[in-house]
Amino acid sequence: MAASANDVPRAPGRPEPAGGGQRLIALLIDWVLCLLVAGLYADPSRTAWPPVVLLILINTFFIGLFGQTPGMRLARISCRSFTDGGAIGLGPGLVRAVLLALLIPALIADGDGRGLHDRAAGSMVVRNPKR
Repeated sequence: MAASANDVPRAPGRPEPAGGGQRLIALLIDWVLCLLVAGLYADPSRTAWPPVVLLILINTFFIGLFGQTPGMRLARISCRSFTDGGAIGLGPGLVRAVLLALLIPALIADGDGRGLHDRAAGSMVVRNPKR
């Protein structure tokens, strides 16, 4: 029987990619927060764009500067630079957030679980180490 990619141990120091379930939970938490906040100044059932714009702004700011949105923090994952493991910055954060809002790029993933939005931004969503 041939070995699968899952049988290969991760290289030391290389973080483990976050699972799809954790990523979905984080996105749902962030989306509910955006709906609640946008509901304070607009009716999401009549105007659909305020929560989407808020999601893009929150993702750009929090991921670009801190590597985590509130939902990611609760799901115990973070978004890091693929090359150096640091925060990705506001520019790549904006690119990632806009592509995430389109949803389809996030569904097209490679072997490391990096969607098109992560590859375009040079980022990777990883599990946070247990404390």
